[in-house]
Amino acid sequence: MRGAADNVDKQSLRGFLHMVETKYPDELLRIKQPVDQRFDMTSIVFELERAGRNPVVVLENVDGFKIPIVTNVAANRKLLATCLGVAPHDLPTAFRERCQKYIPCETVAQAAWNDVVIEGDEVDLTKLPIPLQFSVDGAPYITAGQISARDPVTGVDTTGFHRLMLKGKDRLGVSLHSRRRMYEFHRRAEERGESLPAVITIGTHPLHYMGSMVYAYPPNVRKFEIIGGLFGEPYRLAKTGIADLEVPAGAEIIIEGEILAGVHEPEGPFGEFTGYASYRSTQNVFVAKRIRMRGDAIYQAVTSGMSKDHILVSCVTREGEILNTLRRNLPNVRAVHVPHTTCGAFMAFISMKKTADGEPQMAVMATLGTELYTKYVIVVDDDVDIFDMNDVMWALATRVRAEKDIFFIPGAKGAILDPTSDPETFTVTKMGIDATRPAGRDFAERLMINEKQRDRARDILRSAGVSL
Repeated sequence: MRGAADNVDKQSLRGFLHMVETKYPDELLRIKQPVDQRFDMTSIVFELERAGRNPVVVLENVDGFKIPIVTNVAANRKLLATCLGVAPHDLPTAFRERCQKYIPCETVAQAAWNDVVIEGDEVDLTKLPIPLQFSVDGAPYITAGQISARDPVTGVDTTGFHRLMLKGKDRLGVSLHSRRRMYEFHRRAEERGESLPAVITIGTHPLHYMGSMVYAYPPNVRKFEIIGGLFGEPYRLAKTGIADLEVPAGAEIIIEGEILAGVHEPEGPFGEFTGYASYRSTQNVFVAKRIRMRGDAIYQAVTSGMSKDHILVSCVTREGEILNTLRRNLPNVRAVHVPHTTCGAFMAFISMKKTADGEPQMAVMATLGTELYTKYVIVVDDDVDIFDMNDVMWALATRVRAEKDIFFIPGAKGAILDPTSDPETFTVTKMGIDATRPAGRDFAERLMINEKQRDRARDILRSAGVSL
């Protein structure tokens, strides 16, 4: 890393690491002992999670490689909230508001990743410390690689995560399994008989990670403008050497190339966010033409499987997008939570101040119409803490009349990677649950302990030597 005396680009991964090290040093773990590229990174992160810890992890000594690895960058709500200057519980609301404030980008002449340029026969992706994460994985995978490409029809670019399987010195398997903009860009290029020029960016700020996960936005808006809205200032980009595509100027490593037209090769399996090995893939192929990187580059990896590094940003972005939809017609919706334990996608909890029967059903339908990955929606009253699974389960157990409050939507479009979806149509049966009290009549009164009583109890326990 460059010295602390250097000006730190606050929009870069290094800017984030500097913030963590300065403000929250306990949330940054540097491991100096030698680690194996195979399995060690993933095992370390999951052991930390089992212990209730989610620090950013820097692996400074990866056996056989000169480049260090940083992972678990997006695994901590407190750190993500700090990036937006808010408290953790306010993170979805702040994200919702800021990702709608599109700020035009700034194109700069100099990029941090231009220190080292490797091209032609010298391109060798195997020299990057790309981790092998699970024994079931078909090969090492680039997991923090953001692919940027431009719509061949409109000229508007996008950026987003797609898993990238190492297949050779200059060849990566890629699955465009979200079937969203990147999939459509490639399809349009392929219709013309053309490959899709693309650039993979490795090593970005977590706000880039968050902004790239936004799906509901106007087609003429660039994802980079959304990311700028999260930063509250123009996102600084620099032009690459392929099709004048622009990527973050402060990134660590970029790989220039193209997603081939008419070429499909086996890709996978890969340990996905569902907690299962996924064999489903669009089986596309990316060929690298050039690698550019900082002279002291850091390799960023997202720990795969059900790690918070892989899932937490999905939780936050889905919470924000669902909340954005619900507030349009149901201003009495208080909050939305997509729990990490439900794969960061498949279940959503909605808190509302119900004013009439039927509102929970409206909330369920709007949620399912907003996020295709979501299968189950539970709506609760605003006295229930949707960030406490125990409280939600209590509401489910005491306020649901199954014959009236549970309804199903068969044949709905679902996630391709959902192991329960139909293997041909990718449809699932979705479910809504109204776990709110009935409106307009008395219902059992909940036992409550107010905040003043709780504060007194905490003081008494601390005086008794109990650590809380």
